[in-house]
Amino acid sequence: MKKIFAMLLCALLMFCVGVPACAAEGGAPQPLQFRRDGTFRILNYCDLHSSYPLTEASTAFMEESIAVLKPDLVVLGGDNCVSSAEDKEKCIREICASFVDSGTYFTLVFGNHDDEQGVDKETLLGCYQKYGGQYCLAYDAVPELTGVGTHNLPILSADGGRTAYNVWLFDSNTYAYDEAGNKLGYDAVHPDEIKWYKSTAAALAQQNGGRVVPAMAFQHIIVMESYDALFYKSPVTSDKLRGALAIFPVNHFDGVSFTYLPKIASLQSGLMLEKPCPGYYNYGQLDAMAEVGDVRAVYSGHDHTNDFTLHLKGVDVINTPSCSFRATTNNINRGVRVVDLAEDGGYETHVYYAAEHILKTDSKIPQAEGGMSKARAFFDNLARIFLNALVKVLKIPFFFAK
Repeated sequence: MKKIFAMLLCALLMFCVGVPACAAEGGAPQPLQFRRDGTFRILNYCDLHSSYPLTEASTAFMEESIAVLKPDLVVLGGDNCVSSAEDKEKCIREICASFVDSGTYFTLVFGNHDDEQGVDKETLLGCYQKYGGQYCLAYDAVPELTGVGTHNLPILSADGGRTAYNVWLFDSNTYAYDEAGNKLGYDAVHPDEIKWYKSTAAALAQQNGGRVVPAMAFQHIIVMESYDALFYKSPVTSDKLRGALAIFPVNHFDGVSFTYLPKIASLQSGLMLEKPCPGYYNYGQLDAMAEVGDVRAVYSGHDHTNDFTLHLKGVDVINTPSCSFRATTNNINRGVRVVDLAEDGGYETHVYYAAEHILKTDSKIPQAEGGMSKARAFFDNLARIFLNALVKVLKIPFFFAK
């Protein structure tokens, strides 16, 4: 009787303050498994920036691309729902409906904007679990860790006899502050999360006869090393430049400043249409991945118009562009990243672009709210092809050295 009364009281309080009455639930998710042909497909949708009600075009693209690409798992890459506190639960329910209706398993990481509207991430995770039901595989592996929702999802081999691949999901948190509470920039994956990653990877390797289990990693904010790979460092410190920032703009991180002069040759593929925004502090996440040797690639969103790939310390560092027709982005490379895993540890990836989708299918997007016409899709598709060709020319080492 007391338990029922407490539940009713909690629900009443949540209703009165306009916050979703959803509580996060832990527990092991249902195992994923490779197909009989030894393949497994992941779709990474980033920066939905969804508000209630969802934009028709964004919903149409997600549902249509799921139907075309037929994923085994969807990963939402953060900044998934930016609705007001009063509409958070309704927004998440609509997001989950696309996966539940199509029978698609999904998981997620949080971005820096997901909890800015006054609803904590524990509650948000509970909403995804509630409305995603059996299809939501997201959980909080160790609630004591920094952030919410850091977890992993093993993928079994086709015969079910071993863990053939592993998927890491990291909360890269929100913003970094100094001791006085001043905002310094974006945050990153913290040391306690990295320690959990290393110990969990070691346990998986032990279960796998001492061999590391190949893995993919997903988070919202890109690793710090991306900036060092893509831009030349400033020859002087930020303190010396503080009075001349209008003339010599630089980006400042923990003890390091960078110019805006790019190292185009570092791009393995794809476009960098805006400067990346990594965390202010580097806690050594990429070094840990290189040390463990399991992660083939780490994917992030956050930077809406980038879809590049870098190869750093033996790990592919990959940006997934925004898939949203509502977020600040552009039509040139709006899309979803496709990750095709092979049971032998290999993988391939590419972006399935919205403009490409509109041209190739009988899509509802051109007629939908916030959509894009076929004519616009045609020219944006051409623009992307041209820009990729231009980058290949600019990568000539004579002009831009790494």
